[in-house]
Amino acid sequence: MNGFPVDRRQALVALSAMAVGGVAQAQSRPADAFPTKPIQLVLPFPPGGSMDPIFRTLAEAASKELGQPVVLMHKPGAGGVMGTAALATMPESDGYTVAVMHNSVIRAPLVQKVNFDPLKDFTYLIGLFNLTTGICVAADAPWQTLGDLLADAKKRPGAISWGTVGAISINRIVAERLAKMAGTSFNMVPFKGGGEAFTALIGRHLDVYGDPGFGAQVRGGKARLLATFTQEPLKAYPGVPTVKAAGFDITIDSPMGLVAPKNLPPAIAAKLAAAFRKASADVAHQTQLESFDMQPNLMTGEVYTAYARTAYERDAKMLKDIGFKLE
Repeated sequence: MNGFPVDRRQALVALSAMAVGGVAQAQSRPADAFPTKPIQLVLPFPPGGSMDPIFRTLAEAASKELGQPVVLMHKPGAGGVMGTAALATMPESDGYTVAVMHNSVIRAPLVQKVNFDPLKDFTYLIGLFNLTTGICVAADAPWQTLGDLLADAKKRPGAISWGTVGAISINRIVAERLAKMAGTSFNMVPFKGGGEAFTALIGRHLDVYGDPGFGAQVRGGKARLLATFTQEPLKAYPGVPTVKAAGFDITIDSPMGLVAPKNLPPAIAAKLAAAFRKASADVAHQTQLESFDMQPNLMTGEVYTAYARTAYERDAKMLKDIGFKLE
């Protein structure tokens, strides 16, 4: 012995404090050190469409903020649902896999049988921008206005083809609603991505494209924009009306953002959200948003979570109103 009296109770308290401190330090290390390896950003669409350059520039900017590569991974399927839905079944959430979230994923349980709950199985990190949906035809198509198109469709119900990305997208559902309001129908054709759809449109294998990502094709003179589903007309396209102004009270609210699997540690979620928020202001990324007419709409994870719940309830009501039944 060293000759110093030892209080057993004090020793136990000290050891306990050391143990708690060690646990707290161990628990804090993952968030403090994160990230220590590359992060996968899952894009649930194929290469070549508008989402590719938009999220590639975002990933490159976020890499600089995080100090690790953010690697864009294309995982298309089921109209942009499959890649993101895969995160719902991941055994753990460590921040090294994030995915692009959009309304088709939130809506999926309402229109098909799925094995995930969009309101419980994801950590909503950040909302980024709103999709801008328009109605386009090829530059040499016969329809000059939305009125021309609908008048022809009324004469030939089901004969005019209308393409969207995904069979269950809000754009497909809204197109069906527009046709019903106009007293006609279209031949709805789902595509895997916008690039594929525009190739068909410009080649005259598709009559109408009713999805986002039209900007480059319209400005390049290969497509004609007849109308948009926005609340207000787009300044970049003077003379192009909204669908609402054309007499049909329909608009599309469709933000896109990022999610991680559920139970992501809050400190890691905050670090990711902060990095992607800064990356969203990157000049190259902003240029891509403008090129494809996307509207910035930054939301915190909490606000994005609340939006998802509201969108789910809204779409459930809309599907009920049009008589949709889950098979």
